[in-house]
Amino acid sequence: MLIEFSVTNYRSFLTPQSLTLTANTATELQEENTFVSPVSSLPRLLCSAVVYGPNAAGKSNLVQAIAFMKRFILSSAKESQEGEKIDVTPFLFDLESSQKPSEFEVLFIQDGIRYQYGFAVNSERVTGEWLFAYPEGRAQKWFERNYDPETCKDIWYFGPKFTGSRKVWQEATRGNALFLSTAIQLNNEQLKPVFNWFDHKLVVIGQGESIHPGFSISECEEAEKKKKILKFMNAADLSIADILLEKKEFSPDDLPDEMPQNLKDEIARDFKGKKFTRVFFMHPSSDNGEDVPLDFDEESAGTRKLFALAGPWLDVLDRGLVFFVDELDTSLHPLLVRFLLSLLHNPEANRHKAQLVFATHDTTVLDQTLLRRDQVWFIEKDKENASSLYPLSDYKPRKGEALQKGYLYGRYGALPFAGELRF
Repeated sequence: MLIEFSVTNYRSFLTPQSLTLTANTATELQEENTFVSPVSSLPRLLCSAVVYGPNAAGKSNLVQAIAFMKRFILSSAKESQEGEKIDVTPFLFDLESSQKPSEFEVLFIQDGIRYQYGFAVNSERVTGEWLFAYPEGRAQKWFERNYDPETCKDIWYFGPKFTGSRKVWQEATRGNALFLSTAIQLNNEQLKPVFNWFDHKLVVIGQGESIHPGFSISECEEAEKKKKILKFMNAADLSIADILLEKKEFSPDDLPDEMPQNLKDEIARDFKGKKFTRVFFMHPSSDNGEDVPLDFDEESAGTRKLFALAGPWLDVLDRGLVFFVDELDTSLHPLLVRFLLSLLHNPEANRHKAQLVFATHDTTVLDQTLLRRDQVWFIEKDKENASSLYPLSDYKPRKGEALQKGYLYGRYGALPFAGELRF
C-alpha cells in the first residue's frame, strides 16, 4: 500500500514534490474510495488519485520518476558494472541543480509494517540512501549511507535493529549501486519485504508504453480467468459472447504484402518454428442466433485496449497492487474510464486494497459522485520551467462543487494557455 511518493530534482521537478494517498476526514465516498490502513496510527488511505495538467507540465515525469526508482532498485546491483553511468536526468534549467543529485522517496506498507525508503543519485554514483521501519509504531533507522565528496567514501550507519552480515553487504555495494539491491542479491532476508514491494506490488506504465494484450491472452488460457475477463468486458457493455484462442505455427504468408522483403526474411528467420496465438471475439448475431467471430485486429481501438487492460486490471485487484499509469484514457471512452474506476472503488471487487495513480486529460472524471476532493491533484510549470504538484484541497472546494467546470474555467490552475495564432 502506498502512503506517499516524493521526488526532487528529477526532469521537470526542481524542488521537493510529494503525492500523498492519505485520506482527509471528509466522509463522502469514504467506504467506497478509501480503506482503513492496517497500521493503526495512520489515517485511512485512498484507493486512487488522478493528476491533471497541460501538456509538458510534468504529469508523465511524475510517472517516470517512480518508474526510475523501481527500475534502479531492481537492476542497480545486477545489471551494471563499477564505473558505469547511471541514466538519471536532473532538472536542467538551472546550472546548480543540474549538478546536484536527484532524490526519490516512498512511504509504503508491506506485510502490515510501514517503511520509509529513499535514495539520492547522480550520473556517477549513489550519494545517499536510507531506510526507516516502523514495526512497533515507532521509527527504527535500519541503515543510512551518505557520500562524502572530500574523502570520496561513503559514510555508513547501521541501526541496532538491522541485523546480519552488514559489513559484507556494505563492502559489496558499488558506488553506482544501491545497498538495498546489493544486500538482496546476497540473500538478506530482513530487507526482502522492502525489495518485494517494488518488485511485486508496484506496477508502472509510463508515457509511450502500451499495455500489451499478451497478459490478457495468457490469462484466457485458464477457463476461470477467461470467465472473469469476459465478465469484465461485458460489464463495459461490449456484448462479447466468448473469446477464442487459436494457436498457429508462424508462416511468412501471415505477414502483410506491403512489408519489405528483407524485413519479411528477417522476421521469418526469427520466428521460424514458433507458435503464436490469434484472438477472436465472438459477437452475438441477431439474424440467426449464431455468434460471429471478429479477429482481434478488426476490433475498435477502444475494445483492443480494454481487453489488454482486462488481465492486468483484474490482476491489480486480485493481488492488491499499486498501479501508476500515464494517460489511462487513451483510446477509451470516458464512460469506460468511469467503469474502471468503479471497480477499483467497489469494496467487494477491490477486497485486497489495490490503489491507482493515473494522469489524464479526461475532465469528466472530475465528478464528486465518482471522486473525493482529496483524490484530485494538479501539475503546472512555473516561470522557471519547474513542475509544481499540488492537491485540489489547496483551493478548499465546496462539497458538491462542479469540479469539472471549475477546472476548465481556470479556478484551480494547471490549464494549457492557448495563444492567438495570426496568419
